[in-house]
Amino acid sequence: MSVTEIRYLLDSNICIYFLKGTPLRLRDRVLLARPHVAVPSISYAEVQLGLARGGLANVEGAAIFFRGLPIMPFDRAAADSYAQLPFRRARFDRLIAAQALALNATLVTNNFADFSDISGLKLENWVE
Repeated sequence: MSVTEIRYLLDSNICIYFLKGTPLRLRDRVLLARPHVAVPSISYAEVQLGLARGGLANVEGAAIFFRGLPIMPFDRAAADSYAQLPFRRARFDRLIAAQALALNATLVTNNFADFSDISGLKLENWVE
């Protein structure tokens, strides 16, 4: 998949909801948009940490899920976008938002509050 085909980036909480299997409509939405969906490397790292610490039990499901979606590296364009965001200490969400901005992609999240102060960031919630 080329970068220009990416329309949606999945926040960590969306990946976790998908792996837990709830809500069911999330699975359908991800599969429908799949040709245009990717996972930020930061979200991938957060989910992998949850798996390693035992907070998420679906290790096999996670391997299948992530094998089917591209993991987007945090690159120079994302770093440049990050430098322009309002500052918040120790927030991985800012790194994820920067990737979405750099790719001109919509961030799919169930956590609008952490992103509400970021101008130009497109958000969708596929859980509600």
